Amino acid sequence: MDAQGRGQGDGIDPADQWVLNPQTGNYELRLNHSEGQSSGPSRDTGNGHDAPRRSRNTPPADGTPQGRSARDRRAPGAAGAGAGAAGATDEAGASIPRARNSSGSTGTSGASRRDVPAQRGRRAANKAEEAGAAGAGRRKRKAPPNARKKKILGWTGGITAFILVGGAGAAYYAYQELNGNINTIDVEGAGSGGFKKDQAVNILVIGTDKRTGSGNEGYGDKDSVGHADTTILFHVSKDRTNATALSIPRDLITDIPDCETNTESGKKIIPGEQGVRFNTSLGQSERDPGCTMRTVKELTGLTVDHFMMADFNAVKTLTTAVGGVEVCVAKDVDDPDSHLKLSKGKHVIKGEQALAFVRTRHSFGNESDLDRIQTQQQFLSAMIRKMKSSETLTSPSKLWDLAKAATDALTVDSQIGSIEKLRDLGTELSKVNPKNISFATLPVIDNPAEVVKATVVVNEAKAKPLFAMMQSDTSLTEVKQEEKAAKSKQAALLKGTKAAPADVRVDVFNGGGPQGSAQETLAWLQNEEGVPKSTNKGNAPENLDKTSLEYAPNQADQARRLADMMGLPASAMKPGKEDAEGLQAMTLTLGADFKGAGVPIVGPAKAPDGVQKVEADKQVCAK
Repeated sequence: MDAQGRGQGDGIDPADQWVLNPQTGNYELRLNHSEGQSSGPSRDTGNGHDAPRRSRNTPPADGTPQGRSARDRRAPGAAGAGAGAAGATDEAGASIPRARNSSGSTGTSGASRRDVPAQRGRRAANKAEEAGAAGAGRRKRKAPPNARKKKILGWTGGITAFILVGGAGAAYYAYQELNGNINTIDVEGAGSGGFKKDQAVNILVIGTDKRTGSGNEGYGDKDSVGHADTTILFHVSKDRTNATALSIPRDLITDIPDCETNTESGKKIIPGEQGVRFNTSLGQSERDPGCTMRTVKELTGLTVDHFMMADFNAVKTLTTAVGGVEVCVAKDVDDPDSHLKLSKGKHVIKGEQALAFVRTRHSFGNESDLDRIQTQQQFLSAMIRKMKSSETLTSPSKLWDLAKAATDALTVDSQIGSIEKLRDLGTELSKVNPKNISFATLPVIDNPAEVVKATVVVNEAKAKPLFAMMQSDTSLTEVKQEEKAAKSKQAALLKGTKAAPADVRVDVFNGGGPQGSAQETLAWLQNEEGVPKSTNKGNAPENLDKTSLEYAPNQADQARRLADMMGLPASAMKPGKEDAEGLQAMTLTLGADFKGAGVPIVGPAKAPDGVQKVEADKQVCAK
């Protein structure tokens, strides 16, 4: 998409939109030019005084909304910081009112009341949504704790954090104006149908190599249709305690499944391909992001809820919006290909320089795409740290610029194609503490089929445990003491003798897993794990949220063996009080937490040795 060329800025400073309502004494947000305002050199502030008219393109020096008297001024930035799931607030916690109805009334009587007219949307596609929002009345003033606001806005930024920047911007400025900036693509059937607040969330963040936008045509293949050049699967745990951002190399050789795509000529099925580069899952043969979502699911076993996509302009505009991000290089850098030139040490970069930093392949490591991924992860970590800084949080102009840049830069799936939905998603994801966000790279090895090594293939031995950790919400960082205790309990559970697989007797019930889970598990146990004395008992009498294994005291060795095979947590073990008689089998009931045969219910305690990772709260100098 061309993020610069859509001409939607309007040059309106958000701080210039506040006026005093004389009826209530509150300052309210005017989203369009008030019909009652004079066009002369001065204007009524609403408190009986005239103030010089200020250019709409110039933000107030101290962040105070225009028209406020000296006695009403709060701390600098009062018009700008803070957000929560319910809507935007000012720094003091006052709720920002929603748009008015078509007559400008909020439902409060009184002829002397000064109304704040609603803003007109810039796109016809937003008219219906504006009409629905227009009738909502002004909310009551409420002062949530400042810490709550910082928690929601605090760690948003960067390419991966488009997710959260969109949410933060929406929570901060829920303007219909921003809705018009967002491009959407319908990928119905490719994902989960939408994220849920009580489940883990998977967002696929795609940075394309499309060269649209001012100044980008000179970067390499200017005619690229936009392949999946940078792809990150952002997984947030169900309890929101941790997140893992998994980078997928563009030169990974993998299989791309068939996918249904909306083209200019209508919907069509694009045939899949085997043994091709991952980056061709987007752009090639008219494939859209839904094809990339399907490819990632086939690769990792994780169903993607939504996608967010941006091109080169996003890096430039977002870093500029926050005033630059600090990076560190361990040596002098002068790369003529990416035009990156930095001396050894720390630097604050933005715009073209930031784009050069994430594009460079010849500055660090062994000059491979895998080293470039690591550099990008370090950059994203720096962006997150900048976004949680008070320097950003207390600046109304930076937050507005960030909200606008994020919505300009984004293309998202239609399920989250509005400010309100992005706000809801951003609020959910922002619950994760930055210290528990880990960037990792899919474990790969050089493609053994090539003489000249240009591509890579999955390192199954290391990738499977990593996928299992993500599927079971296990953090790549230490999250809390309770998790350490749980791991100790798990180790204690498996301590003791284990029966031989051939001696394990178990009846398998499906009590909440996907359809066919019992048969799938039976086939896996018998064919891959050597457990012939297993039986498919069909559906359980009732569904369970969690998988359980019921066994007698004299079956403990069998239970330990099965728990070890399936990665069952200690909480799944249900020992009985009486010994089993004869050939009585244990009872395994697959619950809603069952993700597939061979996928551990509880992932490994830690990532396999050699898995590359970067922690978001720590600065690392690129080498």
